[in-house]
Amino acid sequence: MDNQTLIRMANQIADFFAPYTEEEGIQGVADHLTRFWEPRMRRQILSMDEKTREGLAPLVQRALERLTMPAG
Repeated sequence: MDNQTLIRMANQIADFFAPYTEEEGIQGVADHLTRFWEPRMRRQILSMDEKTREGLAPLVQRALERLTMPAG
């Protein structure tokens, strides 16, 4: 999957959690990525460098700080 598609999908998740408090939103995005994204998708978004991550919603960026790289 290309990086722009992952960024778009992650930002859609952030849009859903935008009305929540900041902490609930961050945790909600992190939980969603952990529970519903395949490990390869999480590995790909976590391995993006700072420049590649441009365009990610701040809520997603904060949620990624809480995730660990899946095995494999």
